[in-house]
Amino acid sequence: MEALHKANAIRSQRAQLKKELKSGELEIVDVLQAPPEFLKTAKVIDLLLVVPKFGRVKATRVLTRCRISQAKTVGGLSDRQRVELCELLTKRTTAG
Repeated sequence: MEALHKANAIRSQRAQLKKELKSGELEIVDVLQAPPEFLKTAKVIDLLLVVPKFGRVKATRVLTRCRISQAKTVGGLSDRQRVELCELLTKRTTAG
């Protein structure tokens, strides 16, 4: 029962975070640079798909350019991958 409650709490926290990303209250780069504990097992592509103006094609293209698997979790990103992804996302969000 405890595991079920923990899983439900994590799902609720992720849903709230995704809502804040979608509305623009939070920036994806900030979340990726210092991810909360409940987000470490979430897939990076799932977060990218919530960001405004990001669909599956653009998200896949960004991950491919950074040499990140679509199955990669936020907690599983290496330092190089995290830095490269954040730099690319910063360029994309400031450029348009």
